[in-house]
Amino acid sequence: MKKRIAVIGGGIVGLAIAHKLLKKYPGSQLELFEKENVLGAHQSGRNSGVLHCGLYYQPGSLKAKLAVDGIRQMTEFCETHQIPHEICGKVVVSTNDQQSKTLEELAVRGQKNGLQGLKFLSNQELKGREPHVVVKKSLLVPEEGIVDYHAVMQKLAELITHEGGTISLGGLIKQVEERPNGEVIVQTNAGTKSFDLLVSCTGLFSDRNYERFTNQKRPLRIVPFRGEYLMFKPEYRDVVNHLIYPVPDIKYPFLGVHFTRLVNGEREVGPNAVLALKREGYSHAQFSVGDTLDSLSYAGFAKFITKNFAFAMGEFTSSIFLSSFLKKAKKMIPDVDASMFVKGTAGVRAQAMSKEGELIMDFRIERVGNQIHVLNAPSPGATASLAIADYVLDNYVNN
Repeated sequence: MKKRIAVIGGGIVGLAIAHKLLKKYPGSQLELFEKENVLGAHQSGRNSGVLHCGLYYQPGSLKAKLAVDGIRQMTEFCETHQIPHEICGKVVVSTNDQQSKTLEELAVRGQKNGLQGLKFLSNQELKGREPHVVVKKSLLVPEEGIVDYHAVMQKLAELITHEGGTISLGGLIKQVEERPNGEVIVQTNAGTKSFDLLVSCTGLFSDRNYERFTNQKRPLRIVPFRGEYLMFKPEYRDVVNHLIYPVPDIKYPFLGVHFTRLVNGEREVGPNAVLALKREGYSHAQFSVGDTLDSLSYAGFAKFITKNFAFAMGEFTSSIFLSSFLKKAKKMIPDVDASMFVKGTAGVRAQAMSKEGELIMDFRIERVGNQIHVLNAPSPGATASLAIADYVLDNYVNN
């Protein structure tokens, strides 16, 4: 069946869905609209380039299922298309007895999710892998790795074009109207076009675009959390060999300040998770009155702060004071100090939040008429993007 399909959003999830749609419906007239002049300008291009395999996620959840399938698909994609990546493994480390107990629970969770080769390391084994790490207990997750997501997105774009699709950069969507016959009319800054199906993958604006495109009340709110990184100076890169993560607080979807080796050889540490005052605000200086009010006036956000005040203040402090940021890093590698780092990158996470003040952990997808909206696809969204695309096609696209 041939279709006229619009995909809104040129991040990695939108690109993966467009690619899979063209494979399933060859000859379809597919156009991908990206409001920026480059692909992956926001979440997809501003993460730490880690391949997550499903250690943290609740067994049976969509995240758990798609992370495991996703990393295997993404690894195969990278091997097929010679995209820089490495399955280097990571260690998750505890620094006190309570964290050690949580780490044991995470190992069980990972086994339930289908992870292979999980292993608690002896002190000697840990020193052989990460000589500078000093912790209570460490779990090796051998299936995790690192990848160049920019190269992945570039290859997906090439495949979409080769398969007959069109990518329109600077394609700002002004209006969407779904007519009684099911036809979806999309008005952009370049004109008006008609489609049989629209798939919206707009990340930080997924909730607003859901409301704008469907004329229905958004079922959740995106609250933007900025994550900031420090970069090791070249002469200190040997402090970190692979990936080093703390035991996270499983009440939150944030994985905590961790050490990452990037595919280009650089090393970074971060991120924190502080409220961004603009949905695409990558520094303290970037501010939007509308975005800030949208977060602060949301009853769910007020409830979240009330219930999680200590967490919120800790993250805010780590954004303002370098010493607070480094204190978290020093719990794993005591020898690091401010002289080893320069300011690194920053990204903004689109975190969905309910009106009850709960962080929505799992992926969330809704279909309204002939519109499919990916409302929540945070980490491991990049790793799982190809599996998310399969899930969308299998469950939300009518044959």
